[in-house]
Amino acid sequence: MLDGSNLYGLDISEASFVKACGGPCTEGCVTLARIGEDAWALGDSKRPEAEPLRFTTEELMVAGIEPARFGLSV
Repeated sequence: MLDGSNLYGLDISEASFVKACGGPCTEGCVTLARIGEDAWALGDSKRPEAEPLRFTTEELMVAGIEPARFGLSV
């Protein structure tokens, strides 16, 4: 399991971000990408220039962010 402090050392240049929307995404959506075995990057499609935040799977779950909503498995 990754230590949360090591997440920002991972290369995400090839990460594939997907959107999750409960309805129409007319103004943008949260994006999520798996960046490692126990690592995720959370972005904002309205601000693609902003550095995505990074989380462990445990941190995502505690925050109530479910990868399945993005079509991703844990």
